[in-house]
Amino acid sequence: MTQSSVLTIVLAAGKGTRMKSNIPKVMHALAGAPMLSHVLAATRAASVGEICVVVGPGMEEVRSVARKTDPGIQVFVQAEQRGTADAVKAAQEAFAGFGGPVIVLYGDTPLLRPETIDRLCHALGDGADIVVVGFEAKDPTGYGRLLLDDRGKLVGIREDKDAGAEERAITLCNSGIMGFGGSKTLADLLSRIGNANAKGEFYLTDAVALAHAGALDTRMVRANASEVLGVNSRAELAQAEAAMQERLRDKAMAEGTTLVAPDTVFLSHDTKIGKDVVIEPNVFIGPGVVIEDRATIRAFCHFVEAHIGANAEVGPFARLRPGAELGATTKVGNFVEIKKSEIGEGAKVQHLTYIGDTSVGPRANIGAGTITCNYDGVAKHRTEIGAGAFIGSNSSLVAPVKIGEGAYVGSGSVITKDVRADALALTRAPQEERTGWAARFRKHQTRK
Repeated sequence: MTQSSVLTIVLAAGKGTRMKSNIPKVMHALAGAPMLSHVLAATRAASVGEICVVVGPGMEEVRSVARKTDPGIQVFVQAEQRGTADAVKAAQEAFAGFGGPVIVLYGDTPLLRPETIDRLCHALGDGADIVVVGFEAKDPTGYGRLLLDDRGKLVGIREDKDAGAEERAITLCNSGIMGFGGSKTLADLLSRIGNANAKGEFYLTDAVALAHAGALDTRMVRANASEVLGVNSRAELAQAEAAMQERLRDKAMAEGTTLVAPDTVFLSHDTKIGKDVVIEPNVFIGPGVVIEDRATIRAFCHFVEAHIGANAEVGPFARLRPGAELGATTKVGNFVEIKKSEIGEGAKVQHLTYIGDTSVGPRANIGAGTITCNYDGVAKHRTEIGAGAFIGSNSSLVAPVKIGEGAYVGSGSVITKDVRADALALTRAPQEERTGWAARFRKHQTRK
């Protein structure tokens, strides 16, 4: 069996009730992407074949995320939440004509690794009729328990609410992730699952006992507890985020990034970092960020959808918003915000500056307190600053406006018209000095 011949059903119909949320559970983000996206990414990395997702009524956001991940994904709707077996039945159209092995994953287990999916598929290829992914829990409360016979063979799964005292002492738990050796086996077992339990639901886990009773080959593969953590609350979402961040940091450091204080750096699922990059403490990197080789990121920076060129230096306390493109060897300093702008190679924007909807040419220097006034209350307008231009401190460039190559803008200027190359532009008012005024003023004040 090749894994490309496996059908994957991802259950994603949870409403997020225990999260006290109006957002579908699988849409809550982890490392900058919905939980469902992480599960689908792991599935694709495991090179399984067809994928389908089961959602609840009206969950168009979930459907959209699934289709964005892979336009070929089939989406089915579970009309009512009547348990996991009922949810799998909602995808019957997909597996009825499939014929091959079927695995069932959950959209709220975002830490699942492709390697575990591979092991599950390998066991199915080895002849197993049912394979369950289990784990050892320090506190098994709330989890279904895996029941083994004297030979260590999996014989059943008991849900926590239906378990007796002896069964609740078991620490080997069910992750919910299961595989079936063929779609016919799955369909037969689903047809025989009832709902005579404490919640009156149709549990997919009952398929194990039915299979064992029918002398089918039932097996278990083990996973780390943190990998199969199901997210059902905000606290568990925070646990999953912490585990994902640790995983992303370890990967970054293994690939050649220096994290001065790893626990204080937050990465996204798609962060791309080159070699010999140094990232100082308390840096947040949102989705869509690329940092090229040998860049230095100083402390307390915040980036989203930005590109940082090789040998650039950014921060401390810099904010790069979507569309910020920093060329090689650029310098962006403290309390600088850049949005939808290109900063040319070797240019400097060192402090206390806002650059928006702007192109800054190579080797230009932007003085402290400079603002590109890009919004007129209705529309955004662009500013163009030529190569080698010098913008004096505390200047306002009112877009649309062009500053020519090598031009100088005097400090404190408000520029509303284009400036020619190599010209000096300034709008500073003449300085006036009144000799002895301060002394007379103070003398007058003391008489009152």
